[in-house]
Amino acid sequence: MGRDTPPAPPSLDAVRARIDQVDAELLRLIDERSSLAGAVAEAKKAAGGDFKFGLRPSREAQVIRKKLARENPVAGPGLVVRIWRELIADSLARQGPFSVTVWGGRAEAQTLEAARQRFGVAPPLTMVTKPEDALAGARQLGGVGVLALTSDSSWWGRLLAEPTLQVFATLPCLTQWGPVRALAVAAVPVEPTGADQTLWVTDAPGGAAGIVDALSRDGVAAAPLLESGGLRLFTLAGFYQKDDERLARAPGRLSGVIGAAPEPFDV
Repeated sequence: MGRDTPPAPPSLDAVRARIDQVDAELLRLIDERSSLAGAVAEAKKAAGGDFKFGLRPSREAQVIRKKLARENPVAGPGLVVRIWRELIADSLARQGPFSVTVWGGRAEAQTLEAARQRFGVAPPLTMVTKPEDALAGARQLGGVGVLALTSDSSWWGRLLAEPTLQVFATLPCLTQWGPVRALAVAAVPVEPTGADQTLWVTDAPGGAAGIVDALSRDGVAAAPLLESGGLRLFTLAGFYQKDDERLARAPGRLSGVIGAAPEPFDV
C-alpha cells in the first residue's frame, strides 16, 4: 500500500456497533443527570424554607449558548437546543411542581408546537381558550403561561399591572424555527444574559416609526412587534430595568417594561 493511500472506511457493521456503544453511554449519562436533579431537590429541602420554582431563564440561556459555542460542532443548533431543553425541563419537573398553560388564540397548533419546543414533554401542558386562564396558570406555584401573539388580543398589556408575572422568553428561541409567535410568562427572576431583548409596551399615538425614532434619539434601539387594542408592543435591544430614565421619557401615557428574553440562539 502506498504512502498516500487513504485508509479503508469502517464497515457498516462497525459503525452500527459504535453507535450502539454511544447510545448506551448517552443513556447512562441521562440516568445520572436525572438522579442529580433529585439530589438538587433533596438539598433544597434540607436547606429549609418553602418550595421555590427552580426555573432560571438566564442561567438556561447561558448554559445553552455555551453548548452552541463549542469548537467544530457537528450537531446543529436545533438538535442541541431540543436535547438540552428536554433535560432542563425534566430536571425542573423532578424538583417540584412544574406545569405549562397555553393559550394559542387563532394559532393554537403553532403555539402548542412552540411551547413543546421550549419546555419539552416533562411538564403537564393544558390548553385554554382565554388568555386570562393562561395567566392564571402562570400564577400557580411552578406555573408557566405560554400565550400567542395575535392581532386580536393585547393580553400582554395586562402585565403592566401584574405584581409578579413577567415575560422571560420569546418563542421560538431559534430563528430557523420561524418568527416570534408567542411569549412565555411566569413569576420568576428575569436577569440579563449578555444578549437580551426587553419587551416594552406603550399606548403612544401615531405610527410605530415615530415611536422608534423617539426612542433612538435617547439611545434606545427598538423594533415593533405587535399592535392591538390601542397598545403597541416593542422589543428593545438589550436589557432594560423598569425604572430606566430613557424609557420614562419615551412616548405614551401608559407604558412600561413587561419583561425580557434572551435573543435567539442562532442570530
